[in-house]
Amino acid sequence: MAEVVKFEDVRVIRSGRPILDGINWTVDERDRWVILGPNGAGKSTLLGIASAALHPTSGTATILEEPLGRTDVFELRPRIGIASSAMAKRIPDNETVLNSVLTASYAVTGRWNEEYDEIDLEQAQTILSEWHLEAFAERTFGTLSDGERKRALIARAVMTDPEILLLDEPSASLDLGARENLLASLTEYAASDFAPAIVMVTHHVEEIPLGITHALLLKDGKTVAAGPLESTLTAENLTRTFGIQLTLDQHDGRYAARAAN
Repeated sequence: MAEVVKFEDVRVIRSGRPILDGINWTVDERDRWVILGPNGAGKSTLLGIASAALHPTSGTATILEEPLGRTDVFELRPRIGIASSAMAKRIPDNETVLNSVLTASYAVTGRWNEEYDEIDLEQAQTILSEWHLEAFAERTFGTLSDGERKRALIARAVMTDPEILLLDEPSASLDLGARENLLASLTEYAASDFAPAIVMVTHHVEEIPLGITHALLLKDGKTVAAGPLESTLTAENLTRTFGIQLTLDQHDGRYAARAAN
């Protein structure tokens, strides 16, 4: 399988402090990764490098076979789909949901003077249907609930048929029903033969959808454990990652963690 992300001894230093410290990590084209860790572990920084938005201070980061620092990131970034709270802030509140998805074709966040082909419009409408947003096509982005916004952001991220999909806390702040509906959609998407490699960041094991194949656990910018989900996501590794004695339960492929008595 082709490697879509490869980090070799990646370090990021800010104000003399390591944010990422010697990360070695490889994502293949059929992988679905979850990245777990406490606040300040380096998760968002890692995702920033994977999205070609940041460069490592040292080490080598190769994204879609393009080494950062030796490639045109403006040509690379359209090949990467990303859904994050930062992207949500860039979409105008008065933009329709249809246009917030459609404009991904030009890597812009609001309609201006672009011209879209009929195939672009059909693609956007198909994606809205796949993510259960067809009824919201003419609603403005600013009127959506948190759960609806999360769906719209993911729909936008997949609009260009990306070669890798990056999800930054896709179910954060959602109520239980909205979370479960979104995770069901992510499970269905991850199972598709046409889906790209997926990397999602979360704080909670309860937010890991079915279909995730690998886990990367970070603490203080360093790898605690990385590898296949079943052998990596353990109570021992979670305890080391979060610094508190934890137990881990699994039921029908879903996980739950809590402090040990």
